[in-house]
Amino acid sequence: MPNYEGYGTGRRKSAVAKVWLIPGGSGEISINSMSAREYLKRERLAIVVTEPFRATDTGEQYDAKCIALGGGLSGQAGAVRHGIANALVAANPDHRLLLGPAGLLTRDPRVKERKHAGFRKARRGKQFSKR
Repeated sequence: MPNYEGYGTGRRKSAVAKVWLIPGGSGEISINSMSAREYLKRERLAIVVTEPFRATDTGEQYDAKCIALGGGLSGQAGAVRHGIANALVAANPDHRLLLGPAGLLTRDPRVKERKHAGFRKARRGKQFSKR
């Protein structure tokens, strides 16, 4: 079993990600036993996941092993990003000075609004018919 240096939990929308950092890696991120690019399918989401490594310039020092649960691909990518940032702070508290101002340690509070009575969706009302 590999030696883990940092652990972090990340959340976004209804997705949760558990992240372990393995020291001495090559910057490889695996999500649910697949590479990040293969799992997330979109280049934009793969870039989002690597943001904490780029902010701290630690991309070549760690590999990240992630388990993402719930939500969709976009939410899971945000959760993995949040988890990697938290794991980097657990591994080295000095990273908080770089990740905090970049907004990578803050959980994104935006979630889908619930449906309200008398509406078709959260804010979409019924279509008005004059005749």
